[in-house]
Amino acid sequence: MHGAATSSELGVYAYAAAQVKKAMEVTHYLGGENYVFWGGREGYQSLLNTDMERELNHLARFMEAAVAYKKKIGFNGTLFIEPKPQEPTKHQYDWDAATAANFLRKYGLIDEFKLNIECNHATLSGHSCHHEVETARINGLLGNIDANSGDPQTGWDTDQFPMDVAEATLVMLSVIKNGGIAPGGFNFDAKLRRESTDVEDIFIAHIAGMDTLARGLRSAAKLIEDGSLNELVRKRYQSFDSEVGQVIEAGKGDFEMLEKKAFEWGEPKVPSAKQVK
Repeated sequence: MHGAATSSELGVYAYAAAQVKKAMEVTHYLGGENYVFWGGREGYQSLLNTDMERELNHLARFMEAAVAYKKKIGFNGTLFIEPKPQEPTKHQYDWDAATAANFLRKYGLIDEFKLNIECNHATLSGHSCHHEVETARINGLLGNIDANSGDPQTGWDTDQFPMDVAEATLVMLSVIKNGGIAPGGFNFDAKLRRESTDVEDIFIAHIAGMDTLARGLRSAAKLIEDGSLNELVRKRYQSFDSEVGQVIEAGKGDFEMLEKKAFEWGEPKVPSAKQVK
């Protein structure tokens, strides 16, 4: 009704722990490689009747207990958190990749979890799938991708098969930069539209989704081999390759020094980012 690990009722918390315990045991017995926590109801509808700090602390204690039990039974799989912003709650505690990373870092769980990024959840949170995948990557948390999409004219999780080659290309760029995502991978958290009533439709949808990801991977590989995109980014930040830029990036750029440089250089001139979209 209103959360499991973040429920205001102790009995719900204990019941949820028993469920996760059994599910983790079965996953281990069946040789599963990963275990995903989807906190779709870990959130609140109103702050007026919610102790948010206490609920977040309870969520952390729950995750700590999950890590401890995983190690106790010898399950070596990866634990994932799947960020999602809303629906059904007004605010969910794992809103997006950055929020989930902050939670894990605050409670000392950053080395125990990875993130399972769902593309449709990314758009619900106001981001692109590429943004969420890249955010997870730079935080060392990219572990798995639910490859799907949503309808921009529909404000909920429609779980459509991915058909956008351009988006798939950008996602694959991050995956390549990450060195892959094993033991995670790609899976289709997607379903047919209500109008699709033929049994063959589910096969066609999976084939089209796989082809989209394959074309995205091929395009990403070509972009990397061509090198022009990387060169554009390098040139955009090349001022930080200077002596002063290196001082700043080394954490030694104090405000007094920077003020002197600002007076010395005068009004900044910023090169074009070559962006038309």
